[in-house]
Amino acid sequence: MVHLPVLLQETVTRLVTEPGGWYVDGTVGLGGHAAAVLAAAGLDAHLLGLDRDGQALELARDALEPFGDRVILERANFSDLRAVADRHGIQSVRGVLLDLGVSSPQLDRAERGFSFRHDSPLDMRMDDRQDLTAARLLAEQPPRELALLLRRYGEEPAARRIAAAVAAARAHGEPLETTTQLAELVARVKGGRRGRIHPATQTFQALRIAVNDELGALAAGLPAALDLLAPGGRLAVISFHSLEDRMVKRFMADHVGRMESLAKGGERWAGQLPRARRVTHKPVVASEQEIAVNPRARSAKLRVMERMA
Repeated sequence: MVHLPVLLQETVTRLVTEPGGWYVDGTVGLGGHAAAVLAAAGLDAHLLGLDRDGQALELARDALEPFGDRVILERANFSDLRAVADRHGIQSVRGVLLDLGVSSPQLDRAERGFSFRHDSPLDMRMDDRQDLTAARLLAEQPPRELALLLRRYGEEPAARRIAAAVAAARAHGEPLETTTQLAELVARVKGGRRGRIHPATQTFQALRIAVNDELGALAAGLPAALDLLAPGGRLAVISFHSLEDRMVKRFMADHVGRMESLAKGGERWAGQLPRARRVTHKPVVASEQEIAVNPRARSAKLRVMERMA
């Protein structure tokens, strides 16, 4: 199982600006980014790593073992970052990293049900302690709500026709329980494969986002991360699809704000608090060399902001 952390050097060089201090990896995964951050920040640096995927967290524990008690790992969603930090007595940090989306090991493990490359149960849970799976969602969602979900989270133009086909399958006593069943149904609705992208790609993305409430977690996690930063601390976010990237871009723009002049003299801050400044004015993307080695990096976008005093 090979997992290459995307935009590794681009992220670390922007996140770590001085030695020492606490860092948070809110999606620690297999520990690749976390290890690089600790190496760059020096022997006085510490890291709190969170992940809701129990399998990933065990692999991260092995990868980060050489750093000893400089690392704290906890199974948690990064949306709960503030509560987890408080529990460990961490009041402020030098940097927070969020590497969003699904990891290569999650895609490669057939039993996880994230990919249509394998015939497996429609699971898609990042945290297997939760009850909601993709199969259950497909079995319970009314057609109208399912179509809205596919349109909102997958930007799927055939959302209504796919939802109708799912409802028809249920009505005929043929619930969708495997990745192959769903992929074939979507391909039939959309008229088969055209070009490089499989016709079920957007549907699978939408279901994964819904099952794991990924956008809800991001909406809660971004302000929690910025609030935890010390002045001068940085927030780095790597996103993999336009829905995430738009949320990150909008959040950062709201906190960058600007000073505006008052009619009676003086200035006031126009923007949300705490104040921040952009470190990356445009998203950082992977080089052609990285994409050749790690195709998953093709869609990655890195945005970084710094908290101001």
